[in-house]
Order: sequence, then structure tokens, then C-alpha cells
Amino acid sequence: MAVEIERRFLVRRDIRPLCRNGLSIVQGYLPSDDGRTVRVRVAGPDATLTVKGPRRGLCREEVEHPLPLDLALGLLRHSCRRGLIEKTRYLVHHHGLCWEIDVFGGENAGLVIAEVELSDPDQVVPLPDWVGAEITHRAAYSNSALSRSPIRHWVSAA
Repeated sequence: MAVEIERRFLVRRDIRPLCRNGLSIVQGYLPSDDGRTVRVRVAGPDATLTVKGPRRGLCREEVEHPLPLDLALGLLRHSCRRGLIEKTRYLVHHHGLCWEIDVFGGENAGLVIAEVELSDPDQVVPLPDWVGAEITHRAAYSNSALSRSPIRHWVSAA
């Protein structure tokens, strides 16, 4: 089983000039009651099923399998709980690392998150000037949590 090691940050300023050739992503989550996250994702022409274990620090186990597109679309329509995540992903290189910038749409429009995958939990990460608060350990900003409680609801509750 692979291990995902990542850090996540809010983006604190407009980075549209850095964002080129985005990939449209729609994803949803299948019910799970054992602490795992089961995601169905359609990214451009590709579809995957991903199972992620609970986070331990910056790490968590992850298994990903390709899905036929028609099966993924059916799961998104009929089996995924609550709302879907809609976002466009951009890849931005900074100091030898590839950052994934997710610009959210739909119920999470206005949210922009940058994440970087690491090879080691202790890896030093030179932060770009456009990243803000780190949200790696803030569960409310996980995509699965955002599908259940979109940021639009946070604003209206204030």
C-alpha cells in the first residue's frame, strides 16, 4: 500500500497568472464507517477509486485504482453521499517541488487550496509567497469534509 505524505495550505493571494492548463475534477465520497475515505474521482477523461486511511501526522495510506468512466459517473450520480466536489487543478513548480493548486467551484467557490506531496515527512518545504495558513491538520478543509459541509455554509452561518 502506498503512503501519501502531503502538506496543505490556503492560498492567500490571486495566483491566476501562475495557473495554466487546468484539469477539471469532480469527485464524491462513498459511505464508510471505519475511518477510511473512499473517493470516486473523474479528472478529465480518467476516473479512479481511491481509498485513504486515517491521517497519522503528514502521512496516510492510500490505494488508487482506475475505474471505467461510465461506472465512475454512475457512482457519482447515485452512490456518493452528500455534495460533490468541483474544482480545477493546476500544477505550479516552485523550488523543485510540484504544487497542486485547487480552485474550487460549486458550493465551495472562492476557496483555493495548495498542496504539495513530499517524499519524507521531515522534508523541508520552501514555501511560495502566495501560500497562507497551513491547513494540513484542519479536518474541515479536507475534500471529504467540504463535500459534507461546503464553505458556502460556513459563510452563511457567520
